[in-house]
Amino acid sequence: MREIVIVGGGYAGFYTAWRLEKTLRKDEARVTVVDPRPYMTYQPFLPEVTAGSVEARHAAVSLRRHLRRTRLIAGSVTEIRHTDRKVTVRPVHGADHDMRYDILVVTAGAVTRTFPIPGLAQQAIGLKHVEEAVAIRDRLMTAFDEAASLPPGAERRKLLTVTFVGGGFSGVEGFGELLSLATAMLKSYPELSIDDLSFHLVEARDRILPEVGDKPGAWVVDSLERRGAHVHLNTQLVSAEDGHVVLSSGEEFDSALIVWTAGNASNPVVHNHTDLPVDERGLLVVRADLRVGTDSEPVQDVWAAGDDAAVPDLASPVPGAHTVPNAQHAVRQGKWLAKNIVAGLRGGRIRNYRHASLGVVATLGLGRGIFQYKNIVIKGFPAWLMHRGYHVLAVPSWERKIRVLSVWLTAALFGRDLVSLLSVQHPRDAFVTSGDAQRAGESRAIDRAA
Repeated sequence: MREIVIVGGGYAGFYTAWRLEKTLRKDEARVTVVDPRPYMTYQPFLPEVTAGSVEARHAAVSLRRHLRRTRLIAGSVTEIRHTDRKVTVRPVHGADHDMRYDILVVTAGAVTRTFPIPGLAQQAIGLKHVEEAVAIRDRLMTAFDEAASLPPGAERRKLLTVTFVGGGFSGVEGFGELLSLATAMLKSYPELSIDDLSFHLVEARDRILPEVGDKPGAWVVDSLERRGAHVHLNTQLVSAEDGHVVLSSGEEFDSALIVWTAGNASNPVVHNHTDLPVDERGLLVVRADLRVGTDSEPVQDVWAAGDDAAVPDLASPVPGAHTVPNAQHAVRQGKWLAKNIVAGLRGGRIRNYRHASLGVVATLGLGRGIFQYKNIVIKGFPAWLMHRGYHVLAVPSWERKIRVLSVWLTAALFGRDLVSLLSVQHPRDAFVTSGDAQRAGESRAIDRAA
């Protein structure tokens, strides 16, 4: 029986395994997914997790619940040696070991791209995983509690200053949702006013949301600024030491919460630890049928999809264009890749992947959104409804759809749930300190330093 190893359980990897389970006969091949996390993160919901509009668990799709016939290994692939048909697996616990395969699927996904900016590693948090989205929400809500007990001044201002670096979809959606949450929370904090809030969005280019047109992008900037936000275009983060933000424009301010969403980089195992062909960006060279290699030099029995694959975009009028690394393509590529693998096993026809964009839609906070399909642009509440409708249909399984819808309905009836659970990030405080507030503060300081 053939061994199919899938590197990564994100969008493309999850959907590849899910479709293979439905298509393969029991004695045809065994599928193994290697990923350190036991779930697939539905990333379009992360901005709403930061705002509490979606429960954190509902943005995480359990691999074991949905991949019942797939072998799951909790670990990371650290090296791919196709000449030997082996991958090196580093499990969460235990020593590294080699795993042989007959067919390899590389869907390792991208990682957050960072730069050696002073203070960035110590102060910033990303927005690529559920844990990060939860931490962002809890830190903002805890900051409100702390600021409400302080007199007006520099410390209160710092606590209520939020900085997002990166104006792509993840950054703009997270920024808009968190701004919406903060504005709504003011009703519960009579000690605070809108003037105490300071939200900054920093983007190195001259525009945000590059996937939409110039005019819709400019409208989003105007919409955010009318809500009190500061949008810094053509600006880079120079330093963030001790929460003191210094921008290339010369502006400086203190910010208690810094979120880094300034793009993705290729996965290190793909970029540096494989004998498979990669391009100048560190992405796998992929054919239109999702096989690794070129038309003249295909790599036998290796497939790739998602953010770490340079997949030709056959629907684009631009010669040499590649598909945009987004969820829309990753999901469809995963399903298409599984069909092609099965066709290859059974001697069938392997077909090229081709998908024209369905348009782009983004949430900008509760009741606000932007949608664009070619020259059609929809703004405001209708676009926000389209965003919610599209993603509740796109999230895998009816179980997840119903859970998300139930949370939205509850919020519509009773409002936002304004409870911070930041203490769960330090679960031993109460046990170790026995209720001593001073020792609890010292314990949290040690945790932050570590």
